[in-house]
Amino acid sequence: MKELVRCRPCGFVMEADKLGDVCPACGLPRKVFEPYREKVSRNRLILLNLDLHPIVIHLSQAMVIAIPLLVILRSFFSSFQPEVIKNVLIFSVFVFPFTLVMAIITGIIDGLTRFKTLATPLLRVKIIFSFIILALSVGIFFVARNENNYILTLILSILSLGAGVQLGLWGKKLINVILPGTYPQKKGSKEAQPKEQTA
Repeated sequence: MKELVRCRPCGFVMEADKLGDVCPACGLPRKVFEPYREKVSRNRLILLNLDLHPIVIHLSQAMVIAIPLLVILRSFFSSFQPEVIKNVLIFSVFVFPFTLVMAIITGIIDGLTRFKTLATPLLRVKIIFSFIILALSVGIFFVARNENNYILTLILSILSLGAGVQLGLWGKKLINVILPGTYPQKKGSKEAQPKEQTA
């Protein structure tokens, strides 16, 4: 198995023989790297390295952003490429629920592979919000069929977007948990100073 190294400040892990003069992720010099040993089994690592959930989640993110924008264009700028906007909106509304189902399935696989459980508080909340967005997307699917329901479609799509943003923020926190790093402290910073003992 190839020797791995990890950047202490940002947590980036890579093969030692591919390390150049700087960290490819954060740009700090190679001296901040330390030897690293993978803590997950080979089978789990193979599945994690497929990056199924991060790849699939981008499909639903594209739809959750595109749909409200397309509704706004169709409603308030009706003379701007009306047929193109209409067709792209129909396609987006149709595909959106399917991208969410794939995101939920790959998210469950990812969570079970990474954490061996889905019962942690953050994962439970992510799953609940995922099903809320899925329900909203199904609502959009049925509401958007009627061209007179653009306001309701816009409201549902904005709610989906808000829930999607919140999911993304929680996902970012999970990435920080998965890739821990030790951030160097400047001399004199509060974290670098020893805590005062209380009597």
